Amino acid sequence: MGPSTALPGGGWEAGTVRIERTGKITLLTGASPHGQGQETTFAQIMADEFGVHPDDVVTIHGDTARVAAGIGTFGSRGTAVGGTALYLAAQDLKEKMKKIAAHLLESAPDKIEFRPGKLVVADSNPERYMQFIDVVTVAYNAVRLPPGMEPGLDATRFFEPSNFTFPFGTHVCVVELDEETGEPKLTKYIAVDDCGNVINPLLVEGQVHGGLVQGIAQALYEEVVYDENGQLLTGSLMDYAVPRARDFPEFELDRTVTPSPVNPLGVKGVGEAGTIGSTPAVVNAIVDALSPFGITHIDMPVRSEKIWKILKGRKAS
Repeated sequence: MGPSTALPGGGWEAGTVRIERTGKITLLTGASPHGQGQETTFAQIMADEFGVHPDDVVTIHGDTARVAAGIGTFGSRGTAVGGTALYLAAQDLKEKMKKIAAHLLESAPDKIEFRPGKLVVADSNPERYMQFIDVVTVAYNAVRLPPGMEPGLDATRFFEPSNFTFPFGTHVCVVELDEETGEPKLTKYIAVDDCGNVINPLLVEGQVHGGLVQGIAQALYEEVVYDENGQLLTGSLMDYAVPRARDFPEFELDRTVTPSPVNPLGVKGVGEAGTIGSTPAVVNAIVDALSPFGITHIDMPVRSEKIWKILKGRKAS
């Protein structure tokens, strides 16, 4: 996803990070995930930044009574834009907590490091530190704060990328065609994608798997069909050809890592990687298999009936 100059609805996203008195962290994000698992991704980002457990982070999205501003989730922008807004808000709170810890430990803020469960004076021997929850308590009790510092731990940031993020990859598939029925069968599928730095490998693979299934289904099965009177004939899943797991081979996935230069997390979107690569890969494989018959193009979906007619030397519909 890219800047607002290229997107009429705006390319920015907002994020709020609030560390509660209990030490738990609440995230308010305008990027509202719908299955991508960004509640987990955002929690991991905060856990890495503050040295807390991901279970101590709660993500709130899609609640207009609590989330003041946001654009939403589309175009593979959830983590690259929404996650970056939260990351920047976290940096503001980290700087504030470092100043509190430095004040009480008689050190400089740039000497304070976040470690699991505590803030430590770097290279101190013996180790000089404050527990994470103790710094939070000082921030809210406000008695021992540095002079002029406001109480509380709450920060909101907006982030707009300076340019688009560009994931890339290569997809290769092998297709066998049944000479008697025209049925195409995917025997091998390899996908190598680059979505920048990976925060949660399992979620990335899950999104690639889902995208592959969606794209392959578009190539082979799914179609909106109307009769001569304009009546929709594929209006329910009883009639619309959604594929099943048995229709696919075991996907072989790999990735390269080229961090994005347009956000500090170095991440890119991955939600559309599978569906963009798989559709042309499958159709091209079928066209290649039928090239001895003079075939250079087939309209989607490439149903077995079309292939059967070609194999029997008849004109494809």
